[in-house]
Amino acid sequence: MAGQKFQYDESGGTFFYFVLSFLALILIPTTLYYWPRKKKEDPDKYKDECHCPGCTDKRILIANSEPYKNVKAVLIKLSIVFGWALLIYLTYRVSQFDYEMSNFDPYEILGVPLGSSQQAIKKAYRQLSLLLHPDKETGDEKAFMKLSKAYQALTDDEARKNWEKYGNPDGPGAMSFGIALPSWIVEKENSVWVLGLYALVFMVAMPVAVGTWWYRSIRFSGDKVLLDTTQMYFYFFHKTPQMAMKRVIMILAASLEFDKRHNSQVLERPSDNLEVPALINKLPNLNEKCKEVPLSRMYSVKTRAILHAHLGRIALNPETLEKDRQLIVQKCPYLIQEMVSCVNQLIMLAYARRIPKLPKIETIENCMKLSPMILQGLWEFKSPLLQLPFITDDNIRMFSKANIKNLQQLAKLNADESRKVMKHLTDFERENLIKVLGKMPLIDFSHRCEVIDDENTNVVTAGAIVTVTVTLKRNNMSKLFGDSFAKLKDEIREDIEITNNENGEAVEEPPQVKEKKSMWKSMKPKRGGPGAKNKQKGSKKSQPQQQVVKQAEVAKEVKVAEKAKDVAEKAKDSESEAESGDESDNEEKEEMSTDDEKKEQVEWEKIQQKLNKREKLEGKSKLSHSVHCPGFPEDKQEYWWTYICDRKSRTLLTAPYHVTNLVDTEEIQLKFTAPRWPAIYTFCVCLRSDSYMGMDQQQELKLDVKEAPAVPTDHPQWDLSESESEKEDPQANESEFTTDTSDDEE
Repeated sequence: MAGQKFQYDESGGTFFYFVLSFLALILIPTTLYYWPRKKKEDPDKYKDECHCPGCTDKRILIANSEPYKNVKAVLIKLSIVFGWALLIYLTYRVSQFDYEMSNFDPYEILGVPLGSSQQAIKKAYRQLSLLLHPDKETGDEKAFMKLSKAYQALTDDEARKNWEKYGNPDGPGAMSFGIALPSWIVEKENSVWVLGLYALVFMVAMPVAVGTWWYRSIRFSGDKVLLDTTQMYFYFFHKTPQMAMKRVIMILAASLEFDKRHNSQVLERPSDNLEVPALINKLPNLNEKCKEVPLSRMYSVKTRAILHAHLGRIALNPETLEKDRQLIVQKCPYLIQEMVSCVNQLIMLAYARRIPKLPKIETIENCMKLSPMILQGLWEFKSPLLQLPFITDDNIRMFSKANIKNLQQLAKLNADESRKVMKHLTDFERENLIKVLGKMPLIDFSHRCEVIDDENTNVVTAGAIVTVTVTLKRNNMSKLFGDSFAKLKDEIREDIEITNNENGEAVEEPPQVKEKKSMWKSMKPKRGGPGAKNKQKGSKKSQPQQQVVKQAEVAKEVKVAEKAKDVAEKAKDSESEAESGDESDNEEKEEMSTDDEKKEQVEWEKIQQKLNKREKLEGKSKLSHSVHCPGFPEDKQEYWWTYICDRKSRTLLTAPYHVTNLVDTEEIQLKFTAPRWPAIYTFCVCLRSDSYMGMDQQQELKLDVKEAPAVPTDHPQWDLSESESEKEDPQANESEFTTDTSDDEE
């Protein structure tokens, strides 16, 4: 090898290789992810949609939310097409460069066949030189030099040997390495500018970008909620364990997402000084004079007034307060879910005795009920029929006269009855109302209870971990159309009492229930104490159950005695017939082994099914069905909460599970610890919607808790004589800590 040369290549092949590889690495994933694709829309989708004024305005609002969407798509397409065109051009240049450098064939250049004579080679050279000579009109200097080198390689003996050996008539040349960087980068005159650019990019721009991203990200939780807002929720819910609905709305309105100092999307206008006080005068019981911070701040009062106006369906100025309403309502679902999570964490901390006050179940349920209220723009005491289009407070009396109070009763009407009830509506309005009603959810709600870790899964013992599997099957409300015999779902019924506070304002309170000692905090009563008397009274009430248990035990003893007699008789028969007995024993053993194998297979299949369910729960999507909510500025999917509670003690047993992927069928496992004392308990398995009012359901869960079996204390494997233990380890009984007795002996 003659030598090596390193040089900066500004326009050679190395530069093309670098640009080609770099462009391909960027262009391929960019095309896969950013190429605009048109969604295949169902042609019947427009017919199935609601065409009420609210839904029409919502579709226009969503379309106008991205005004430059089409222009952006065109620019992305042009950029990707230009990139691929450049990639194809560079590929062509690289292929030509490789062909010229690696395929030097003198016979092909002269246009003569392989093995031609010297006379034929000279003749071909003479003819081509007359055409390619630089002095001629058809001349080409580069082609003529190539032609001369080819002629020399075939006529000169030394040049011919070099071509045959090295592929070049000039012999071995120096190997050159091209660096795909321009030469001006390493020049002394430009070194200061190069170092300055390096410092600007890697020491200023990159740290600033990373620091800005980190500062913004640490302010939010995983659910897009400010951490300061979460801390505020913890403070107020811990301060007020039992919180009414209007108090929950006040806490929601005080979220820092609605403060301009924490959210740049919030707008403060000079017109707010006139419009907000005028709106407050229209709203009763707003409690705008509250002096608690941050409930008394201006952004909180404004947000609270807009939320009250939204729930009361009061029209706002479309240029000012209406835009604020859309921004506020858009963020409410995330904030309400965070409120539910905060109350649940406080309940868990109270069970662990980390905080003194246990939040009541009414608090977390009021947070859940607030979500459909915000989406539908209705107060909780309003009729759920107002969720349907073209139904207002003026014509709701037509439905009350027909004794129709909920959506299920309306769906059960036949064609004639529905036409009679909705005679005040036009055909267009009636058609859209039925269309929306038919798409609303109808949930088949069921549950089963078991103890997975025990041998007998159907028996619940004291302190065992109970697993309640909730099965949800979603159908459309159109399934009830015309079915007057369909059973109504068991809704969650909660009586609300209205009282007056100190200021004379109406306040909603749950019914006063005498607080009972929760089973989770109960302690074992001492012998002879007042708890023993209560226990004796309870035993007197359960005398029939004890008699049944005694009869069952006697029956078991009789059966055991009969089996013992049968075994003795079989033993006598086996002595007389030994050979036949051996054959029958072998058959019985084979049958027993096959039965055991079948049982093992069934148990293994159950375990596999449970594992498959767990794997399915890992990938949790957030797509289910779109909600009809004209007042909500975005497309909202149906979500649900399911949990188990104790209505008597007003406590929560399991954390509310947020179901976000209920398309057809979904199974959820809720686990809690059984009570400590044997008895029959009645709990409630609840299902709440975060999108629709009047869809909540509950079912009773009766739990017959048995006494836990005694822990075995004696076992043959555990028996060790003192002599054996002393022989094995003479220092086993000596403690590694010094005691007072050992010091005295010394």
